[in-house]
Amino acid sequence: MAAAVSNAGALGSIGLGSVDAEGGRKAIRAVRAATAKPFNVNVFVHAPPPAPAASAARDAAWCAYLRPQFEKYGAAPPSTLKTVFGTFQTDADMLAMLLEEKPPVVSFHFGLPAPEAIAALKAYGAILFASATSLEEAKVCEAAGVDAIVAQGIEAGGHRGIFDPAAPDDQLPTASLVRLLSKSLSIPIIAAGGIMDGAGIAAALRLGASAAQLGTAFAVTTETAASAGHKAAILGEAGRHTRLVAAVSGRPARSAASNWTRMMDQMAKDGVEIAVYPNAYDLGKQLHAVASAKGDQGWGGFWAGQGAPLAREMGAAELVETLVKEMKEA
Repeated sequence: MAAAVSNAGALGSIGLGSVDAEGGRKAIRAVRAATAKPFNVNVFVHAPPPAPAASAARDAAWCAYLRPQFEKYGAAPPSTLKTVFGTFQTDADMLAMLLEEKPPVVSFHFGLPAPEAIAALKAYGAILFASATSLEEAKVCEAAGVDAIVAQGIEAGGHRGIFDPAAPDDQLPTASLVRLLSKSLSIPIIAAGGIMDGAGIAAALRLGASAAQLGTAFAVTTETAASAGHKAAILGEAGRHTRLVAAVSGRPARSAASNWTRMMDQMAKDGVEIAVYPNAYDLGKQLHAVASAKGDQGWGGFWAGQGAPLAREMGAAELVETLVKEMKEA
């Protein structure tokens, strides 16, 4: 899909947040084999989870809380959780791989890597993007030397890019955030969150953005890697009722309606503390697997933005062409 998007004249993107360095290398080379155009690779730069001993009690309590859900499918939850993937903040192998493969664009989510990593990436000519959910985060990114800010509004699907999930979140919508950042910063702003068609892109540009980033709109394209259950959630009634939920992975992420989102109110009443990120993902993936084996797809992380009802099934290149046509008309 990323190659098809780039070949059509937009900037395709692949996520490396859930793979190791060699997995990232294979993904980059697969894109390069299918396009000679620029593309983006995205890495997660979250704070490293606490040592296993420090998170063991919290993780165990989360496993115990979800035991009844596992038992519905004739299974038992694990007794301990694994850190299912690392963070670019400490992943020297991932940085070394990027410096060898030299992807044209690298984007950061959840925060920023060390200044040395930023300098090394810029030294080979990488264009750097960083997600920000507030003016304060955006100013940190600008000061660090990134080339553009991805202004992630509260409408956006997938993981909320807030640097510190324990800090207050103003939950600014895309329009307000884009306007605020475009008036306050000197680097380009890329609008992200709830944008599904060319009219939305045109509106973001009028507000001061230099570009728009669309995720959910491409999640149902012909080339998508999203599961059949994920696509059905976006295109169906579930896509009309998205919510931010931390239970799937341990960090807030906007999902179409699912078993996870339906449990949120009860979890709040019970005062349960979700396992740390990304350890919670280990349990979430295991629950999804055992439930899927019994025909229940409802425990998936069905990431979707609030514009999901506007999603359209077509090829990625056709969608790019349609977006450009709509943008010009708007």
